Amino acid sequence: MESPTRQRNRDPKSTEKTKESNPERVCDECDGGTLIKSEDQGELVCDQCGLIVEGTNIDHGPEWRAFNHSERQNKSRVGAPTTQTMHDKGLTTSIDWKNQDAYGRSISSDKRNQMRRLRKWQERIRTKDAGERNLQFALSETDRMASSLGIPRSVREVACVMYRRALDEDLIRGRSIEGVATSTLYAACRMEGIPRSLEEVAAVSRVERKEIGRTYRYVAQELGLEMEPVDPKQYVPRFCSELDLSEEVEVKANEIITTTTEKGLLSGKSPTGYAAAAIYAASLLCNEKKTQREVSDVAQVTEVTIRNRYQEQIEAMGIHE
Repeated sequence: MESPTRQRNRDPKSTEKTKESNPERVCDECDGGTLIKSEDQGELVCDQCGLIVEGTNIDHGPEWRAFNHSERQNKSRVGAPTTQTMHDKGLTTSIDWKNQDAYGRSISSDKRNQMRRLRKWQERIRTKDAGERNLQFALSETDRMASSLGIPRSVREVACVMYRRALDEDLIRGRSIEGVATSTLYAACRMEGIPRSLEEVAAVSRVERKEIGRTYRYVAQELGLEMEPVDPKQYVPRFCSELDLSEEVEVKANEIITTTTEKGLLSGKSPTGYAAAAIYAASLLCNEKKTQREVSDVAQVTEVTIRNRYQEQIEAMGIHE
């Protein structure tokens, strides 16, 4: 004879009442386990007694099986996912450049001329007006600069979404397309915690640093972007890697930044110069000396800035030269 608890689990009305009265989905069998969804089968089970509460699941994957990447690509019947980095979000068609038919045989000269004309017109009709052409140019510029700076794909998506917002709110009127695209990329790097200084962004852009900073402040204010001050620690790993310094120097530089920041020395200072000075001080303390010229070339700051920040930091740390 089954227990009353198991009979209650099999009664759908009783199950619905239990779910309504207990929104946290606690197991009715052991009165203490939490119901979780298994990763392999997608079933709703208890993490203590193992009771399967809901076993009917739908497999949303394909019906075919693939055992490596090439098989998965050959058997896939869908295109690439939508992306914000393209003006049409990736929902476009393309004509292959190969002059072959479906069986891999070469096509005649007349067909080649026809396919060449079709490719030309297909490129022309991808953008219907000047607005789409400008958007295509801006997104291609963003992708070019992001590739030069080594910025991941997720940050590029954020930058393109930000540019589309600026375009919808008519913030580009009277400003250059390259300037707005560069400023949105810099803002996306700051929002996503990717350490890229304004000098580094300006080095790969076609506009001047002054215009980038002015456009960035305007876009951030109009779009309501809440930007936090850049932490100098974000620059330390990359700078130490380019200077070929050990992990000991990196840890010591972070310690110097933490100690001096708590004493209020970072206020009003450039984060890149502050990080460069901390790395220079840490390299001296760890007997892996690097010259101020080497550190300044990597951090793209002047040697005077490193000397000034270095003197302030060693005095705050109580270190005598």
